[in-house]
Amino acid sequence: MAACVSAKHGILGSKASLVYCLHKKIRPTSICILRGSEIQSVRALANATVGSQYNEKYCLDLVRSRDYEGFLSSLLLPEEVRLSSLALRAFNVELAQVKDSVSQKTIGLMRMQFWKTAIEEIFRDDPPNQPVSTELWRAVKRHNLTKRWLLRIITEREKDLDDKAYRNIQELEAYSENTQSSLLYLLLECLGITNVHADHAASHLGKAQGIVTCLRATPYHSSRRKVYLPMDVCMLARSFSHNVPAAASSAFLLTVVLEDYLQRIRKADFDVFHKSVQKRNPLLPFHMYLRSWKKTY
Repeated sequence: MAACVSAKHGILGSKASLVYCLHKKIRPTSICILRGSEIQSVRALANATVGSQYNEKYCLDLVRSRDYEGFLSSLLLPEEVRLSSLALRAFNVELAQVKDSVSQKTIGLMRMQFWKTAIEEIFRDDPPNQPVSTELWRAVKRHNLTKRWLLRIITEREKDLDDKAYRNIQELEAYSENTQSSLLYLLLECLGITNVHADHAASHLGKAQGIVTCLRATPYHSSRRKVYLPMDVCMLARSFSHNVPAAASSAFLLTVVLEDYLQRIRKADFDVFHKSVQKRNPLLPFHMYLRSWKKTY
C-alpha cells in the first residue's frame, strides 16, 4: 500500500506519484507517495498501453496499404471484432508477402517457421515481441480462435514458395480453401457464428476470392499466362445465403469486391491487362457499406 502523508509534511517523490494521485482524484490534503515497486507497476501499465496502441496502428497501416479491400471490410464489422479482424488480416499479409520479398526459398522457409513457432507460443500465452503476433494473441484470447486454421494458412503459404503454376482449377481451389477460406472461418469465429451453412458459404467464397486474386495478379505474373473464371464458384457460395445467419454476412463483404472486378473484366472483354481493370473503383467503399447495411452478401 502507498504511504499517505499530509501535504504540509511531505512532498511527492516523483512525477509518477503525481499522475497516480491525480488519476485517483485524491484530495490535496492527503497526497499519496508511491513506493518503488508501485511506481514500476504504473510505468509498466503505461508502457503496455503505448505498446498496444503501436501494435494496433501497425496492423491497421499494414492492412490498409497491402489489403485495402480487407481493410474496408474490417471497418464495417462490429466494433468488438474490428481489431481482431485487422490482426488476422495483418497476419495473412505478413505470410502473403514472404514469397515476393525473399530471394531464396530457404529464407522464405525460415520466415514461415518463425510464424509456426509464433502460433505455438501464442497459444501458450507467450507471444513473440512483434506487433502482428501480439495483436493476434489478443484476438486468440478474445475469441478463442482455432489454432488449426492459423497453421493451415501458414502450411499452404509455405507450399506456395515453390512458385509452381497451378495445373488445374482444382489445385487453385485447394490453395484458396486452405488460405482465404481459413481466414473466413476465423472471422466467423470472431463474430461468434457457428453455423454449417455459413461455413459452406465461407468455403466457396474463399475459393472465389483466391481465384479472383489470381486473375487480378495476372499482369504481375504475366509470364504464367494463367486465367481462371470463377463464375460457378461465386454462384454456389450465394446459394447458401438464405440459410446463413444475417450476422455472418459482414464476414463475407469481400463478395462486393469480387463482383466489382468480374463486372469490370466482362466490360473489358475479359482482358485482364486492360487499364480499366487495373484501376480501383472509387465507389467500392459505398457499395460495401450498402451491402453491410442490407446484411446480405
